[in-house]
Parts: sequence; structure tokens; C-alpha cells
Amino acid sequence: PQECLILTMKANQKYFPLLDKGSKLTNQFLIVSNISPDDASAVIQGNERVVRPRLADAKFFFDQDRKKTLESRVSGLAKVVYHNKLGTQGERNIRVQAIAKEIGDALHEEGLGAKAKRAAELSKADLLTDMVGEFPELQGIMGSYYARHDGFQQVIAEAIEDHYKPRFSGDALPRNSVGCCVALADKLETLVGLFSIGEKPTGDKDPFALRRNALGILRILAEKSLHLNLYTLAKIAAAQFGTDANAQESNRVEVLNFIYDRLAVLLRDQGCAANEVDAVVSQPQEFIYKVVDKIGAVRAFTLLPEAPALAAANKRVGNILKKTEGSISGVIDETKFVEPAEIALFEALNAVRPGVNADFDNGDYTASLKKLAALRTPVDAFFDSVMVNADDPALKANRLALLNQLHQTMNRVADISRLAA
Repeated sequence: PQECLILTMKANQKYFPLLDKGSKLTNQFLIVSNISPDDASAVIQGNERVVRPRLADAKFFFDQDRKKTLESRVSGLAKVVYHNKLGTQGERNIRVQAIAKEIGDALHEEGLGAKAKRAAELSKADLLTDMVGEFPELQGIMGSYYARHDGFQQVIAEAIEDHYKPRFSGDALPRNSVGCCVALADKLETLVGLFSIGEKPTGDKDPFALRRNALGILRILAEKSLHLNLYTLAKIAAAQFGTDANAQESNRVEVLNFIYDRLAVLLRDQGCAANEVDAVVSQPQEFIYKVVDKIGAVRAFTLLPEAPALAAANKRVGNILKKTEGSISGVIDETKFVEPAEIALFEALNAVRPGVNADFDNGDYTASLKKLAALRTPVDAFFDSVMVNADDPALKANRLALLNQLHQTMNRVADISRLAA
């Protein structure tokens, strides 16, 4: 494969391989010489002579590796230490298989779960080949070639190569659904596993590239528009580590918070305003591909004349609810209202809420937020003339229940209090 030849020329000889217009390797290369002889043929021939054994070595590795099937190498992963607290690559491989299968099943594509499990099983086998031993940069790429040689389906071979993607900012994503499942499984297992033993990034130190793994998860979910619940994915991964339910849940929360932090950074890097990002990301985001639409909806909401007053009111409601001791009833008793302003707010909320919820459920986040504009006048009137913390406990509880329902309705798309000046 040309990847092997290119790498041996670049790494061992510092040559510049030349490709044709179709990005195929030619039989020519560039060298840089610190002399300028009248006759350069001796320099050229010398460099051609020394590169031949390098290319021959690459061919030897390739030929030797193909004498054993990729599948036969999988058992050898049990002898390779992954991390002294997390076991061997073989144990890790079993965890990734389980996660990949569940992700594939969750996408409801026929046979995807089984294919994802199979690709995950073979995904690290090339680590035990001579070629990858010589050139670790070729991991995944060589596995893909050897899988094709062994007669595996194209989607399996592509998934073996692609499960490392995206390797860096701007890198391509996996080409098919199988590759996406294995890539997500591999990255989730890495994050959850290393977080479970306290190996978290600190400051600018991130030796296990966990930030890159989190960004990879986000890019795959967002750019492939995968209808996969991020909470569920984290739960599936956490279940592979131990049986202590409390420890699993604690770890899952930590990993999700870490991923949300990366999401905020990613959105800001894409040019989104900080307050818009905070408003959306501060709310639990189950489906990452919907986040961009929510950012757009928040941006449209901020242009409404009612937006500043509603954001300020929402912040005030949130503060009141936070300071309330004990639980707040979810049931509103309209017979207990005494002030015209609270009756007006209750009626306005009842009129608006069905449309807000329907638009949200249909994915029309802009329309959902715009419907909140109708609440500005009754909300302002409520705070002007109603004392929430009334002396009568029943009256106070009813008013808190009203505010709680108002808060939930206003914050379905985003926490609009984050937009307050």
C-alpha cells in the first residue's frame, strides 16, 4: 500500500514522495542536497540506492503480515497491557465491542449492531502486525488492508480504519454507519474508563487526548445527525466498568459535564456568541445534532423586543425557585388565585404552553421561543402586583407552582436567563 511506502520514505529518508493528480504515488521523489554538483546523477543514484532496501523492508512486512489473518491476532491482545488499572487491550476490546453493538442496535439499521461488534472486534488487531510495529502511524489503515485481504466486507474494512477518526481538528469523519458506531464506542470507552480511574485532563495537560476524544464524539453525533441520546451512550459505556451503580452514575455525570464543556468550546470556536452558547449548553442536550438549531433559535429570540424583559424575568423566577425550601408542587389550583395579575398569568401560560411544547417536540425551536413573547405583559404585571411569598402557606405554594410551570415552559429550548444583561 502506498501509505507504507510514503511513510518509510518520509520517516527514514526524509524524502518527498510525489503523487499524481489522482493522489496516487508515482515512482519519483524529491530530495534536498546541500551540494550543487555539475553532474547530479551520482547524488540521484545514491539516494535511489539507499531507498530500495527501505521499500523492500516495507514489502517484507506487508507480505509477512498477510500470512496470518487479522482475526487470528485478536486473541493476542490479551497479552498487551492497555493500562495497569484498566487491564489489557483484550479486555478493552471486549468493552468496545459491547458498546459498539448497543450503539448499532439503537440506530435501528438492520444488521448494524452485529456489524459494529464485528468491526470493533477486529479494530485493534493490526497493533500486533509487523507493519504497525514499525510504523504506529499506520494503525487502522493496515487493519483495513488486511481485512480486505481476508475477505471481510468493505464496510467492516472501512470501519477498522475510520474508528480512529477524527484524529485531529478538521479531519474527516467515518465513512459509514459501522465506522461511526465503532468510533463512538472507542472514544466513549476511553473517556469513561480513564475518568473512572482519575486520569482527567488538568490545565494544558491531556496525555490521553481526552479533549480530542470528546470533540470527536460531538462532531460525529452532530455532523452525521445521529439520533443517539448522549445520556444513554454514557450510561452504556459506564456499565462496562464495575457493578457499583453509584460509581457508574457519578462517573457518567463527570464525563457528560466534560463533553458539554467541549461542546461550549466547539460552538464558540465556530463563532457563536458566548451568552447564546451558555443558554443552550447549560440545559441538558440529549441529541447533539439539534444544538445548532437551538443556537439559531436563541439568536432569533434575542432580536425580539420582548426578549430582554423575559430573560430578566426568567432569571428572577429561577432565583425565587432556588431559594425555596422543600419541594414545589407541580399542581396549580386556580381556585386559590386571588390577584387579577396571577389569574392573567395563569391564563396566558395555559394559552401559550401547548404551542410552545408542540413546536419544541416538532423541532421548530425558533417558533417555540417566539411564542414566549406573549408572556411578557402578564409576567411583568405579575411581578408588579403579586407577592409570591405570601403569609398564607397555601397561597404561597400555589404561586410557586405557577412560577415553576412558567420556568419549565420558558426554558425548554434554552435557559433564557443566561441572556439577561
